[in-house]
Amino acid sequence: MVRVVDLNEKDANAAAQEITEAGACATAHVCDVGNQRSVTELFQRFPAPQAANILVNCAGISHIGKLESTTETDFDRIFLVNVKGIYNCMYAAIGSMKANGGGVIVNMASIAATAGLADRFAYSMSKGAVLSMTLSVARDYLPHKIRCNCISPARVHTAFVDGYLKKNYPGREKEMFQKLSETQPIGRMADPEEVAALALFLCSDEAAFITGTDYPIDGGFFNLHG
Repeated sequence: MVRVVDLNEKDANAAAQEITEAGACATAHVCDVGNQRSVTELFQRFPAPQAANILVNCAGISHIGKLESTTETDFDRIFLVNVKGIYNCMYAAIGSMKANGGGVIVNMASIAATAGLADRFAYSMSKGAVLSMTLSVARDYLPHKIRCNCISPARVHTAFVDGYLKKNYPGREKEMFQKLSETQPIGRMADPEEVAALALFLCSDEAAFITGTDYPIDGGFFNLHG
């Protein structure tokens, strides 16, 4: 059973339907991951045993700005979703995983966690925290057979990218899309399915020897410039 959790009910239902049409079982749930009470109450409604033996944390929001242009409100908003949201979900799931003899957690970080990206002060902060939390949980829960890894994508072509280009570069969307795509040496952005495939592997038994690891999926961003 796959449980899709999203703040947006329409998006949650669409994802659950896609999973169901692919032959699996899925349900959609509306929840604000930044609210610990809401997350805890949701997870408590999932039937045992194995209420949550695999957890993929991919809720996140972005912010563009350097230190001086990041307000306290901006900072708190990013922290609430990107950091506290992942903490809340892991906190709610870890007890069930311990009780059932193990589990897998995959957190969505970013190349911003370990690269100095321009105008990404708050976002980079949040993704650095995701990486640190991943390593800490991986270490602390080794005795409980709980694996915890994170994925660090470069730019991925999502609806967020299209919306960002439409808002900030009206009439120049195609030009700017190409420019952003070329920041990856491979010459394009990742497809969401490519990131999902890596997450699926890390959740599978084939990755049973992998924990405490950050996986860049970056089209050569880190190593192939120049």
